Amino acid sequence: MMRVLLLLAIVAMVLLLIAAVQRSGQARRQTQLDDARAEAQRWYERLGGQVMNLSSEEPAARQALADAAERYNAAGGQLQQANSVRQFALARESALEGLTYVRAARLAMGLDPGPDLPPLHAAQGAGQITQEREVTVEGHSYKAGPRPGADTPYYYPGGRVQGRPVPAGWYSTPVWKTALGAGAGVLGGMLIFDALLSPGFGDMDFGGDAGDAFGGDFGDFGDFGGDF
Repeated sequence: MMRVLLLLAIVAMVLLLIAAVQRSGQARRQTQLDDARAEAQRWYERLGGQVMNLSSEEPAARQALADAAERYNAAGGQLQQANSVRQFALARESALEGLTYVRAARLAMGLDPGPDLPPLHAAQGAGQITQEREVTVEGHSYKAGPRPGADTPYYYPGGRVQGRPVPAGWYSTPVWKTALGAGAGVLGGMLIFDALLSPGFGDMDFGGDAGDAFGGDFGDFGDFGGDF
């Protein structure tokens, strides 16, 4: 009888321990979820304040603000549907991308861009254009540079398009949208990127971690060689 009671006591203790561990894990996951939600909400609200309060008739600034508003709407939709840490992280990234467009718009307007933002995950290793460049592809002229201008009103915060890094900068046309299309659009966009981002320019800043970020992607640039 004593053995049975002792066994029952041990089983009860084990069950209590398992329940305590499960409650602890659930509490930890809930805390992580709440933190992720609060972090995404914080950047989303900050973006909303900028989008609502800024306006400009300057083409580059107006376009950047339009892109910021689009990311604000996207982040809002993601927040409404998010129910995991990963999904809240995606909403946070969208809000930060919108704020990157806001910074670009403020610079185009001649305003203080404000405090630095956390780096975009999507832009890691993409670098940024540091000098003006112009190429002709299939009879059309394309320009890119580090500053907004009448010929370069489209800002891109940096990222990967069709698997290859595209640096942050101002472009004469939103080539990345063409490259994300289908069929001939992909080929046309890639041809433009091949020309604009040719290593022969040698004027892009990829930062200290660029080599690691590129990894095995040098092959995407065909005959342009390894001078990146």
